[in-house]
Amino acid sequence: MLSKNQLKYIQSLHQKKYRQQHGAFLVEGAKSVQEVLQSNFQTELVVATEVFYKENAHLTDRQRIPVEIASVADLERAGTLESNNAALAVVRTKENRPLLAKPNEIALILDDIRDPGNLGTILRIADWYGVQKILCSETTADVYNPKVISASKGSFTRVSWWYGNVTEFLSQSGSYSTSQPIVYGAFLNGADVHTLSFGTSGYVVMGNESNGIRPEVAQYVTQRVTIPRYGEAESLNVGIATAILLDNIRRVGQAK
Repeated sequence: MLSKNQLKYIQSLHQKKYRQQHGAFLVEGAKSVQEVLQSNFQTELVVATEVFYKENAHLTDRQRIPVEIASVADLERAGTLESNNAALAVVRTKENRPLLAKPNEIALILDDIRDPGNLGTILRIADWYGVQKILCSETTADVYNPKVISASKGSFTRVSWWYGNVTEFLSQSGSYSTSQPIVYGAFLNGADVHTLSFGTSGYVVMGNESNGIRPEVAQYVTQRVTIPRYGEAESLNVGIATAILLDNIRRVGQAK
């Protein structure tokens, strides 16, 4: 059974300041907990129903992870999900290490993506298309937000991220490699995503849900890309737009 101190600690991780203070975050739901237990993340505690524990004891026991058996009501009280009938895990955050796209590698740059659900969806999309590196502006939503982790459906375990000044990064990107990397950016005006001959390496910049890519970041975009509109919708969700761009990059890359 969860102690009052354990419950208080877990609930504190709902908030960013306590996640940063403790260097820990929450993973909730059967699939996500199973994924994190099989990843290179360090898990410090699992709270689970007896059924979940018996089915997954080989994962927790092998790593000697402490497990607290709890009721569904306890799980829902401790976590953020309205319905969680399996488990939650308290997991250590990772060091914020710089990331670079290697030759023949595409990386994402997220400029002020503030909606946690959108960020979680982008992690899942990146994982689907084999994009393993995401560079986030300092104003992008916290990747350790429970909503982001939940929306990623376990993909957070297979994607790496870095938070920092993306404008400064782009201004110096040429000094990190022997050639200037291509920087694609999603705009309302640019080359048609369906006909553009994409390269197989570089960065893809996605901007704020309402305002797009900031001017200070846009100045470093070397190839503007547009998803043409055929109907009357005002805009596309940034997660959907990311998927369309990555799909076309992979399509062109496979054709070469």
